[in-house]
Amino acid sequence: MNLRDVDVFNAIMITGGAGAAATLLDTSQPAISRSLAKLEAELGFRLFDRIRGRLVPTREGELFHAEVKANLVGLDRLKLRAAQIKEVGTGTIRVASLSALGHGLVPRAIVAFSKKHPQVRISYQVRTSHVVRDLVASGSFDIGLAADEVDTSGVLHSVFTTPRAVCIMPKNHRLSRKLVITPADLAEEGFLALSPEDTVRLAMDKIFAEHGVKPRVLIETPYGLTIAILAAKGMGVGLVNPSVIADGMIAGIVARPFEPAVYFRALILRPPDGINSALITDFTAELYAARNALGD
Repeated sequence: MNLRDVDVFNAIMITGGAGAAATLLDTSQPAISRSLAKLEAELGFRLFDRIRGRLVPTREGELFHAEVKANLVGLDRLKLRAAQIKEVGTGTIRVASLSALGHGLVPRAIVAFSKKHPQVRISYQVRTSHVVRDLVASGSFDIGLAADEVDTSGVLHSVFTTPRAVCIMPKNHRLSRKLVITPADLAEEGFLALSPEDTVRLAMDKIFAEHGVKPRVLIETPYGLTIAILAAKGMGVGLVNPSVIADGMIAGIVARPFEPAVYFRALILRPPDGINSALITDFTAELYAARNALGD
């Protein structure tokens, strides 16, 4: 069925005649008649009775027009949506992030992006890196930020940030007077550790073993933010991604460089068939701007 023929039928129903329909569609009356005859032949029933030179809708024609109107409304929505997508993208961005970047860096990007695109809705979740990867791989989310230990099969990925870990502690802690924290400083110290599978935790365990140091692990958690909050409450010291304490989010702690240097490594993930709309491109740019503003 030709959409043009359906448009002709709709125009006749709206205007009440072939001549008026021809004017509405900017075509000739013979062209209208040919199109209508063709549509009736394809449908297998008459849409109009020809009475004294007028087109009078049949019962079948009335029923068919009800369906046409419903579908034309949907078609109009498609046209409007296409115009919106052409102008600003999909209208919604779905973002997932690991906790280390999810409470400082990503919110910075969201605020900057929203000021430029106030009409765009952002669906945002802070999850573990493995969940972030699955959300992106399934196509449920447009952009993901995850630690480098995740399985990268089934997603487009590149290195997003590699910040140096910092050692955080309460402001009144004995180590707060030191400019640099070393493994020896942490011997028998109450230690707030990342989860055993975390790549920075693995690097720290290796460094401690090489230096013959055994901190007292008080807690293990996948979230640097949890470590920062517990450190602020005086529970111990720990190594975190500096993004966790960006913008002074956690009061009552100090951060010091750790030597030898240990680096976090986060990836930016996209679905394998992800489309780079204008909105996705703009939001990604804001992520990199926030990363650069925080020094990595």
